[in-house]
Amino acid sequence: MKSIVVTEFVKDLSLLHVTTHPSPTPPLAVNCVTIAIKSAALNYVDILYSRGQHQNNTSLVKPPFTLGLEFSGVVTSSPPFCPWPPGTAVFGESLGSFSTHLVLPFGPELFSSLHKVPPGWTWGQAASIPATMTVAYGALVLRGELKEGETVLVHGAAGGLGVMAVQIALAKGAGRVYATARGARKGEVVKGLERLREEYKGRVKVFDTAKEGKWWETILQETGGKGVDVVFDGVGMVDQSLKSLAHRGRVLVVGFAGRDAGSMEAVKMNRVLLKQAVLIGYRYGESSRRYPGEKEQIWRELWPLIEEGKIRPVVYDEVYKGLESVPRALKDLEERKVWGKAVVTVDNDQDMPKVKAARL
Repeated sequence: MKSIVVTEFVKDLSLLHVTTHPSPTPPLAVNCVTIAIKSAALNYVDILYSRGQHQNNTSLVKPPFTLGLEFSGVVTSSPPFCPWPPGTAVFGESLGSFSTHLVLPFGPELFSSLHKVPPGWTWGQAASIPATMTVAYGALVLRGELKEGETVLVHGAAGGLGVMAVQIALAKGAGRVYATARGARKGEVVKGLERLREEYKGRVKVFDTAKEGKWWETILQETGGKGVDVVFDGVGMVDQSLKSLAHRGRVLVVGFAGRDAGSMEAVKMNRVLLKQAVLIGYRYGESSRRYPGEKEQIWRELWPLIEEGKIRPVVYDEVYKGLESVPRALKDLEERKVWGKAVVTVDNDQDMPKVKAARL
């Protein structure tokens, strides 16, 4: 099997390389679910992990480790009575996804990490959602307590996390979704999310941050001076967001993709006080470890939205073939070229197995 193994942290992403090692075979994979990976999706966290800049690098993720968090593939072996028999098309989240094969211990926790591919989806689509759709839902619905009719502001709305946040806000009945994105193409991607459902039309307004410097003024004008009820921020724009926040509004901090360790945002706390704002941090991985029931709840509530077509994967149109292309794909992600999710085709055979693929 082949994998991208981080033996030591790197500054230059081009130093990541593919290594070859023995394939998982019994008895190595007893009481495990073994998966032949078809596609793997990329996340900004992969960049941080590879450089040792993520908070998990001090405890949970230390070299040597295999990079990658999201995957789709075919089950090649599994224990008796397992709900994923050999030949099942699955997708999920697990460290080590940048590999040709993945071995996951079979146990209760796997039921909220591994899922059957919905009918009609491609391998790339399936790989693109498990670690971003869940973060967006957990932040907006569980922690942010988004209510029908409320107004939402999503930063970095064309990114893998942002496109999910916009769709979930719409699906949960947000009256208006404001979104920031940089550049015309990314703006088109975000605005195009309205076409998913008839009831979404006219509910998304996109600000091109390359051209519109004071977008918060427009928000205040359009909301009659009230501002937005909820801000979803995965890039590091809390201080600016407070200018457009309603009194007692909620700011959800889910990441800092627009900043590095040396430029963390300094928030003016007087604005928090004057707006009586609620600042909420959300870490999906840490929440899953501390409160396992939350992860199950998120997927239980997401499945109806997926099945009804209220949420769909958004996959970047650049082609990345083979694990050898991962460094180039990560570089494109770092340089802000990517919209939606960048996906690497691990196995050139992209045909779905004849076994029916559906939800559990």
